[in-house]
Amino acid sequence: ARTADTTTVAPNAVLCGSGEYTTGYVYGSGSKSDKKVGVIGLSMFELRRHGMVNNIAIVGTSGTKFPGIRAHLKKNISDVYAGLDVSFDSYPKDDVARDTEAYKAALDTLKPGDVTTIFTPDDTHFDIAKYAIERGIHVLVTKPSVKTLAEHRELVALARKNKVLVMVEFHKRWDPIYTDARNRISTKLGDFGFFHSFMSQPKFQLETFKAWAGKSSDISYYLNSHHIDIHCWSMQGKATPVSVTASGATGVAQNEPFNCPNGTEDTITLLTNWKNKSGNNGTAVYTASWSAPRADVHSQQRFHYMGTEGEVNVDQAHRNYQVCTHNEGLESYNPLYMSYLPGPDGHFNGQHGYGYKSIETFVKSAIALNEGKVTLEELDERLPTIAATEITTAILEAGRISLDKGGKTIKITVSSEGSFSLEE
Repeated sequence: ARTADTTTVAPNAVLCGSGEYTTGYVYGSGSKSDKKVGVIGLSMFELRRHGMVNNIAIVGTSGTKFPGIRAHLKKNISDVYAGLDVSFDSYPKDDVARDTEAYKAALDTLKPGDVTTIFTPDDTHFDIAKYAIERGIHVLVTKPSVKTLAEHRELVALARKNKVLVMVEFHKRWDPIYTDARNRISTKLGDFGFFHSFMSQPKFQLETFKAWAGKSSDISYYLNSHHIDIHCWSMQGKATPVSVTASGATGVAQNEPFNCPNGTEDTITLLTNWKNKSGNNGTAVYTASWSAPRADVHSQQRFHYMGTEGEVNVDQAHRNYQVCTHNEGLESYNPLYMSYLPGPDGHFNGQHGYGYKSIETFVKSAIALNEGKVTLEELDERLPTIAATEITTAILEAGRISLDKGGKTIKITVSSEGSFSLEE
């Protein structure tokens, strides 16, 4: 077995979800987004090169995609990064047209202390995570971890019972500028007054999401979750949300060529009222959209925070780094997220990126937990674990209920134990 050092045993990994974020392979070819070779798979292959991961398996629902995925990974990863090993076991088998429970066979090959990642449609996260947790497997799940507080609390209880790490992949927490802004907000800027975030993706991305968009989830769960987490993380010990009123715009996703269900929101805004510990009120406005035009960036993403002692503005999409080519035109790059160009030695050179760092942190934390070097309680304090992110699920679910109720305000209450509940 591979080892990270002379004493550490590297875990085996099952990557649930074979699509864009894992492999960069969508509908028979490379993604048109900024993740053309994926994030999870590439990061795990690189972690294996460094001895932090052992065997890797990838799970999808259609085995017939895997020959194309293997060719895609060889051409775009192995042939690019000095022969990086992209071998993996696949589930289901290549001749299986569809098996929505292939993840069970894959996870059954793991032992307690191994790891899994879940980057699948939002409504599948709970079942896959529960199956893994009950088998003592550490879980990294994409945002939103789940869609309801009931499912969230069940996963928290299961994680504690089985003593496993369940971390939500809120990678923006590893962006050095967002991290600095969070720490500044938390310690220097006084009571919370106003927060506004905006995050969008171009409407062609609906080609990737149309299988589930408006059916099993929405753009608020998918994108608002990022900045809601950043804001909630900044408000730890300072303030709590008290109500959510949601509004949605339509007209793109439900029409040609995407044909999502009638009423599928293109843009969702959550107006969220907060209460500081001092009793002062605060207002947050979270907006997310998947109907934006093509621009110099794939995702517009920014926030403005104002407190009683100062303010912060962060534009994560524009880092004052522009590239212009005859083929692609003008683009604003953000290599702080993922840097896909090989380094001087020919190997992958993006270990500094916050897209990579969140995955590396999960694997290292799982190993440390296996070795008894850290406790779950300590990880809850420093990472976006399932136990530490219930507040984000509360806001997201309240937003969905508000939309379904025609924009009705949904109240959020918190118990003395810190558990959240929703009231109409």
